[in-house]
Amino acid sequence: MDVLQLTSRERESYEIQLTYSILWECALGIAAITNTRLLDTLEKPKEYWIQTRESVSAELSEELDYVEQNNTWKALLQILHQQEFSNLDVFQQYVQHLTDTELKFICLPFIGNPYQADREQAAQGEEKAIKELMRITANNPFFPSYIEFISSCEAEPLKKHLIKVMNSWYQEIVRKSEQETKVILEKDYQSKKEKQQKMSSEELVQWATGGVTYTPEPSVHTVLLIPQYIYRPWNIEADMEGTKVFYYPVSNESVSPSDRYMPDYFLVQKYKALGDEVRLKMVKMLSEHPRTLQDMTEKLDIGKSTIHHHLKILRAAKLVEIIDSKYCLKNNVFTLLAKEFDWYLEK
Repeated sequence: MDVLQLTSRERESYEIQLTYSILWECALGIAAITNTRLLDTLEKPKEYWIQTRESVSAELSEELDYVEQNNTWKALLQILHQQEFSNLDVFQQYVQHLTDTELKFICLPFIGNPYQADREQAAQGEEKAIKELMRITANNPFFPSYIEFISSCEAEPLKKHLIKVMNSWYQEIVRKSEQETKVILEKDYQSKKEKQQKMSSEELVQWATGGVTYTPEPSVHTVLLIPQYIYRPWNIEADMEGTKVFYYPVSNESVSPSDRYMPDYFLVQKYKALGDEVRLKMVKMLSEHPRTLQDMTEKLDIGKSTIHHHLKILRAAKLVEIIDSKYCLKNNVFTLLAKEFDWYLEK
């Protein structure tokens, strides 16, 4: 059926906001060291994390065990989104002055506007609302158990834990490299602010995150970009009221500002992914239209496991994604790649 377009209104986009803080590094560092399944995939080697865990005080080790058991790193991030905290003292005072219900409401994840009433009731300990939030988030690997924990735990011990783990992690781990880390975060923040004037909102998100395609959603008016060093090379996504959050990995340029020849990590991964005859054929095929794994296997006459391996590399480089069970090129990926390469040559 044909549609007669009678409106000239362009598709709405979102506003980009940028911020950075050493406190985000604290919370994300706590998240990283307690997510043992991901330690092999982080830029810092697994030995670094093991040695760090072994070197901390018994007091901090106990708090990290508590984080690992209950995923309270999520609570730290939720609280940090409530206002700009200039330092840990302000963070501590803020947490201490929250009522029990306020604390729990903030710590509970934002599921969507239709479920805000359930979130409020769950914060008050209402069993029906707690079960509803757990049902809605059943596909998330940790939300259901986290929701149950936050809704039913005692608020005062939770406050003491959140304050203690942040303070101890800062004092024992972050403080010794704080100035160096701040310089890296500031440089990356300024780099993204500069590019914000030259790119669309969607291009900026895609460039900052190394290839994440985020299209506007009706209820999301703001995308918040937060540079992080500790969780490289991972992007971490979160949802807040009216806001999509990306804690994105700082670029190589920000880590090594004195080396003007240092290429960005994601730029290298994209060109590595393209440096193969089979993968280039696959890219050309996908440039025509989305395809299934079976379709590509038949057309290239190569084993399915080999095709799957090449697709995994292209996806890791943020060149290819899966939509409706078909592989397709990410939107605008090669236009942006050309810009990225030009920026690298010009720096």
